[in-house]
Amino acid sequence: MTLVTFTRRPEAGAEVGGDYTAARRDKGWYRAQDEMEERHDQQRQQTGKVTGTKDKDYNIIWFTEACLSNALRLEGYIQDAERDGDTELAEFFRRAQGESRKGAEQGKQLLASRLGG
Repeated sequence: MTLVTFTRRPEAGAEVGGDYTAARRDKGWYRAQDEMEERHDQQRQQTGKVTGTKDKDYNIIWFTEACLSNALRLEGYIQDAERDGDTELAEFFRRAQGESRKGAEQGKQLLASRLGG
């Protein structure tokens, strides 16, 4: 069976590939996806109540941390590519790492300006 990933749920009654649709429906995939999205929405609504931090401030903090983690992870990918002599791939990861660092710096600046620091 071939598995396909949808970015959104197909319209009701849409024909999207026989076995795939049946397999996903049998496993309750759509129900699980709906439940996961609902939990995520609830968590976003409760974040400020639980942490005392506004959702938008938390989101900036999360984004900045994700960028920093990504830059660190990419360093390992760069070293792997260099060890294998793949300069094209190493340069690709360096560019991606630079963008992650830029995102982290922008996140830090935005957070500082919003928190008055």
